[in-house]
Amino acid sequence: MRAVIVAAFVAFALTMALTPLAAKAFRRLKAGQPIRTDGPQTHLAKSGTPTMGGVVFIFTIVLAYIAGHLVLMALPEKVDGLTLTRPTGFTATGIVLIGLFVACGFVGFIDDWLKIRRKHSGGISGKAKILGLTIAAIIFGTIAVYYTGSIDTGEISETVATPFVSFTRDIDWLPVTKIGMVVLFVLIVNATANGVNLTDGLDGLATGASMMAFLAFMIIGFWEYRHWCGGPGDPVADLCYDVRDPLEIALIAGAAAGAMFGFLWWNTSPAQIFMGDSGALGLGGLIAGLALASKTILLLPIIGALFVIITFSVMIQITSFKLTGRRVFRMAPLQHHFELAGWSEVNIVVRFWIIAGIGVAIALGFFFADFLRMAG
Repeated sequence: MRAVIVAAFVAFALTMALTPLAAKAFRRLKAGQPIRTDGPQTHLAKSGTPTMGGVVFIFTIVLAYIAGHLVLMALPEKVDGLTLTRPTGFTATGIVLIGLFVACGFVGFIDDWLKIRRKHSGGISGKAKILGLTIAAIIFGTIAVYYTGSIDTGEISETVATPFVSFTRDIDWLPVTKIGMVVLFVLIVNATANGVNLTDGLDGLATGASMMAFLAFMIIGFWEYRHWCGGPGDPVADLCYDVRDPLEIALIAGAAAGAMFGFLWWNTSPAQIFMGDSGALGLGGLIAGLALASKTILLLPIIGALFVIITFSVMIQITSFKLTGRRVFRMAPLQHHFELAGWSEVNIVVRFWIIAGIGVAIALGFFFADFLRMAG
């Protein structure tokens, strides 16, 4: 747990310290966010606010991940007579999660850079964005499904992902084959990355919602480590989690949660910097990767309930307009509908955070309820 706490604190402290410096640097470089003219008119006042803040927390999360591993290397081999099984070097899980995070963030960075260069809210095309996310998901999904590496003790040799759909653990009667899992992962990455991106429309909204999702995965990852089939102690076979590198999952999720907490200080209303697509797509990719690695794929829509709701609002709006010529909402995504209905930005953000928190609470309830069911 010490490594997870250290990673979270390092990410928080670095993000708190570096974000205002990055905002000043981006402002000098005139890397301001172009605002859509067809959006809520109140957003025009935000024109010129520095963007690409995601570059900062991508950097700090990677550094925090390394710091967490330094702590793991310094820990004693045994505690209370128990031999600890922990990743002291970089693992397949770390490569998949950090690699996917950086790759999806890079796709977003290209989009942000083009927006700034063209001084227009349109960056790369939607098809190009999907293509970039798909390539990243195929590369790291393939590693997750096919690469078999031994954990430090040499006793366990397994892949990050298995060819089974999962809820709180693998569902044996839902096989999808290895190729099918890679295809499924491509869909999950695209859905989650775009869901976070659509949510990133108000100051602090996506940041706070993402932080809650990462806290959920940190709890899940650490619980899986404490009840890990290859972990410390003598876990009961029917109760243990057959997950590769669960402590790594907790460490990376903890670092991401810490970074979001630090970024929120500067991103809350009125935002001094936006995360941009570099941040939103990176966060979405990482959330999708954590669901794959922790074997909680079907739990992901509940953990990310707010992202799902906002994504569906866009789908409903587009479908309704194409079929009937009428709009269901004043504007999509959903947060803009409430803006035009007269809600203040702060009220919308706080109330949507509550929805995100309820989703996380329900998901954790399902997760622990399943464990208690197995234990009973």
